[in-house]
Amino acid sequence: MRIDTLGVQAFVAIAEQGSFRKAADALHLTQTALTRRLQNLESLLGVKLIERTTRSVAVTRVGRDFLPQGRRLLAELAAALVEIKETGKALRGDVTIACVPTAGIQYLPRIIQEYSKRCPRNRIRILDYAAEGVVGAVLRREAEFGIGFGASQHPDLRGVPLLADRYVLVCRKDHALAKRARLVWSDLAPHPLIFAGEGSSNRPVLDAALGAPAVPLRPIYEVQRSSTAISLVNEGVAAAIVPGLAIQRGAYPDLRVVSLNEPVVSRTLMLFSRKSAHLSPAATTMYELIAAHGHR
Repeated sequence: MRIDTLGVQAFVAIAEQGSFRKAADALHLTQTALTRRLQNLESLLGVKLIERTTRSVAVTRVGRDFLPQGRRLLAELAAALVEIKETGKALRGDVTIACVPTAGIQYLPRIIQEYSKRCPRNRIRILDYAAEGVVGAVLRREAEFGIGFGASQHPDLRGVPLLADRYVLVCRKDHALAKRARLVWSDLAPHPLIFAGEGSSNRPVLDAALGAPAVPLRPIYEVQRSSTAISLVNEGVAAAIVPGLAIQRGAYPDLRVVSLNEPVVSRTLMLFSRKSAHLSPAATTMYELIAAHGHR
């Protein structure tokens, strides 16, 4: 059954004012419009709520029973509307973000801290997925927007480039290449490496950049996540090729990061949302912070 709030409002006003004229004045309506609203409600419910004669207006027994509920319904609706209005003004609400794990390591924490200062009451939910999972979460409306790679090419998504994330060599401080400030890819040929596996979103980027002409590398180990690669490097297994954002500052004091050149290989971190999306005020604030941070 549909809810006829206008009819309920008309009924409550008539019952409280004891007069169609006074109720119409209170609601800024004509008596004809007020009568039509009451009649529509009575027709919907199949009962008579008000008995009207030429001299008096009386609430029926059914109407008397319904009156407290009608008042409560209108009060709860009014409170809910005020809450929505205040929420919009105060930027209150929950925000759900989908992001690739590397964005959550270096890029996102500082933005979240700034957002929390502006909106201390808001809760933030982060869905950390691989790149394809982030795209899917945004398309399925599980997240209001996402941070990932390559999603700007999807016809239903709008993408904003944030920054270029360069691939680097990470190795222990006792590795033969640890003291080099920069390397070319061919310098890695003699050394065993931990490399992105076939299912990793990093693999297509590296294959496209290094495939022609072929760069002779020794990828002895393959992993799906950069965090796994870094842990293996820290334990002395081998050096690894990872995105620069994947390395948490200060977390591994025994590791060294070396720049890779000729060619410089990078991927673009993107902020994206559905083209048809209407972000809540709370989500809009977070979205704008992330977009602004990417241009610093």
